[in-house]
Amino acid sequence: MRFVTYLRVSTERQGQSGLGLEAQRKAVADYVSGKGTIAAEYVEVESGKRADRPQLAYALAEAKRLGAILLIAKLDRLARNVAFIANLLEGGVEIAAADMPQANRFLLHVMAAVAEHEAQAISDRTRAALAAAKARGVALGWSIPGRREEQLKAARKGAAVRVAKADRHAETVRPLIEQMKRQGMALRHIATELNARNVKTARGGAWHAMTVRNLLQRAA
Repeated sequence: MRFVTYLRVSTERQGQSGLGLEAQRKAVADYVSGKGTIAAEYVEVESGKRADRPQLAYALAEAKRLGAILLIAKLDRLARNVAFIANLLEGGVEIAAADMPQANRFLLHVMAAVAEHEAQAISDRTRAALAAAKARGVALGWSIPGRREEQLKAARKGAAVRVAKADRHAETVRPLIEQMKRQGMALRHIATELNARNVKTARGGAWHAMTVRNLLQRAA
C-alpha cells in the first residue's frame, strides 16, 4: 500500500522548531511499517478550526492521483469539525489515523463529532467565564484604560500577518498554476481546475480568472 501523510501544527513557532511534527512523523512511520511505503508528505501550519488549508488540498489530490491512503497521526490534526470530516470522507480518498488503526469510516465520524463537542465546550466555558468577570466589573480586553497604543500595535501586527499569510499562500500555489500555464491552459481553465481539486484561495473562496491573475502578479 502507498500512503500520503498529512502533518499539521497550529503555530508558526511549532512549524519552525519541529515541535509536534517529529512525534507525528514517528506515529505515521510506525503505522506504515510493514504495510507499505510513504509516497509523499505534506505539512501544514494552520489552526484546526480553519477549512482553507492548501497543503491538505494537495495531500488529498495526490492521494487520489496515486490511489493512496491519506494518513494522519491523530484525528484532531485533521480537523475538529464534523461536517469538514464528513466532506473529506465523501471525497473518494481513504483516510486512516495512526492512533486508531482499526478505525472505519463510521468511527472517524464519531471521533470527529466528539472532538467538535470538546472544542465547543471549551469555547462555551471561556465565554461564560468572561461574561461572569464582566458582570463583576472587571475590565476586559481593550476596554482597559491606557491600552490604545497596544491596540494600534496589535492591529498593525494583524495586518502584517495577513499580508505574510497571503504571500505564503501565493508561493505555495504558484508552482501548480505555472505548471498549468506551461500546459497551455487559459486563466479561466486554471481556475476551474483549482476549484475541482478543492484548492482554496488565500481567503478560502473559489478561484476565478481574475484571482489566478492576481496571484501571479502578487508572486511576481
